[in-house]
Amino acid sequence: MTSDNVNNNQLAKVVGYTFPILITILFLYFAFRGINLSESFLIIARSAILPLILYIIVFFLSHLARAIRWKYIINSVKNDVSMFHLFGSVMVGYGVSCVVPRLGELYRGLFLGKWEGLSRSTIIGTIVVERIIDIAAFAFAALISVSIFQANLYDKIVWLKTSLIIGFSLIFCLTLFLIFLVKFQEIFRNGLIKISNKLCDKITSRVKSIFDTLLSGLSSIKGTKNIIFIVVWTILILLLYALNSYVGFYILGLDSSGSVTFKMAWILMTISSFGVMIPTPGGTGPYHAISILVLTQLFLFSNEISAAYAILTHFINYVLFILSTLLFIYIVNKQREKKGLQKETFLSVFNLNKEEK
Repeated sequence: MTSDNVNNNQLAKVVGYTFPILITILFLYFAFRGINLSESFLIIARSAILPLILYIIVFFLSHLARAIRWKYIINSVKNDVSMFHLFGSVMVGYGVSCVVPRLGELYRGLFLGKWEGLSRSTIIGTIVVERIIDIAAFAFAALISVSIFQANLYDKIVWLKTSLIIGFSLIFCLTLFLIFLVKFQEIFRNGLIKISNKLCDKITSRVKSIFDTLLSGLSSIKGTKNIIFIVVWTILILLLYALNSYVGFYILGLDSSGSVTFKMAWILMTISSFGVMIPTPGGTGPYHAISILVLTQLFLFSNEISAAYAILTHFINYVLFILSTLLFIYIVNKQREKKGLQKETFLSVFNLNKEEK
């Protein structure tokens, strides 16, 4: 490898690590600019305990629902996957993403593959499929928000219409592509391999791996019953996310500052989800900025109580994800140790066994 290649690789790594941090700082600046944070933290200090406990319960239920849906997605691959492992992998994924954006998706597939002895390619393929489902679900949820908001939501959130148009266009194109990909998989596979062969063997191997991973994930969803359950649990996940937002109103007493409804929570949940999609650690920054925007501009809450809501709900989620990640890995490793199996860490899960290819 030449010195230029080494320098380029080092530069790419530096940019990859610093870009999310810079984006986070930028969004946090715009989110809290002009807000009296001392007042926001005083509001947080007066948080109600019972709604806080309920918030935590709903938080775990929503991610348990996500684990159950994942079970139906991979049901044809292995129908007796441990729910504890599925739930643990989901929480590990979110926990890792709180530190390094998007890396959690890879880690939850790797941990589940190790814990269940499943092909990592197939598991990661199911995660790709799950993300496609999520994008479509949140896009439709945002359309519902547009229809139930009392005024023109597009006028209030100027970037929302463009985002939805782009989102639905991508979903439509991606759906067509996936249909053709499955139907004519050999033609696509051979064509991609021929093109990559002209570049280098390493690229050819990578192309084969990505292609097979995607197909493995797509082929995992089989049977009308599984599809129905996936749709039902997707709806339930959205409802639980909205319920969490709704309970959050009562933690900080937003109900005493104005009327709060589940409809408001649904709108807040769907629009703030756009912030989580921006690659920052745990959505830090974009989530705060968009949540404050929605609460102040759409529902006319004060800047300080809106900031308190964004800070507290994000902090609770962040801490619970991190603690759950460490706890699940510790418990599963203790169980594996009793069975005489190897412990799995954030490094060991990358070691590839034959059956995990």
